[in-house]
Amino acid sequence: MKLVKMHGLGNDYVYADCINEMIENPSELAIKLSDRHFGVGSDGLILICPSKKAEFEMRLYNADGSYGLMCGNGIRCVGKYLYDNGYVTKDCVDVESGGQVKHLKLKIEDGVCVGSRVDMGVPLIPGVKGWTEAHADLEVDGEIHNLTLVDMGNPHGVKFIDDVDKLEIEKIGPKLENHKFFPDRANIEFIQVVDDHTLNMRVWERGSGETFACGSGATAAAVAAILNGYCKPGDVTVHLLGGDLLISWDGKGSAFMEGPATYVFEITNLNL
Repeated sequence: MKLVKMHGLGNDYVYADCINEMIENPSELAIKLSDRHFGVGSDGLILICPSKKAEFEMRLYNADGSYGLMCGNGIRCVGKYLYDNGYVTKDCVDVESGGQVKHLKLKIEDGVCVGSRVDMGVPLIPGVKGWTEAHADLEVDGEIHNLTLVDMGNPHGVKFIDDVDKLEIEKIGPKLENHKFFPDRANIEFIQVVDDHTLNMRVWERGSGETFACGSGATAAAVAAILNGYCKPGDVTVHLLGGDLLISWDGKGSAFMEGPATYVFEITNLNL
């Protein structure tokens, strides 16, 4: 089975080509592969599979072995893998993830896919579609944290703060991720507003901890910033530890995420 490591702005995964054969225990393998001392080192494992709803399916397993519904950086890398390995020959592809189909417009340079623009779908905003409220005030160690709730196919809690560089994310991130308000845990984004079209972001991803980037999280952050009046509808640049993502949302329709996808290496001799 072909295994490769790729990343989107440092949000790195091992990708398994499961179009013709499957992995028996992907959850266990994700834990072993993700270990940065005794494994390959990654934020998780992504299986590239056939799909009955789209052209292909992406199945995501986080670093702790838990199943994930969506990964914006991961799905861009899936698009790159499919194009670069000849599974698709046009500059667009539909990929299923967590039961939802995402449309990717691939960016091709000299015959190689270097990234894509992903239709992330219409954000599910609590109080409008699905959840019961748009904001949550969660108490942690006697302090109240106000989160804006956005569902991008996976749950996000967005907290606006003054300075992301001073954030002790390893202390507060896991407590908010595992708060009783979120029965299935949540991704937590910490956002510093730069101006009405620019955000600084750090993210604590459920099942993986702090990562260098999160595509669905950056989308949720831009949506939350627009909802709260910090940013104007349209293009929002999100600065992450690993680089920048461009998020576009008009305030009512689908949100779009644009960013790179990078090949790291192929795994030819795996012994875990």
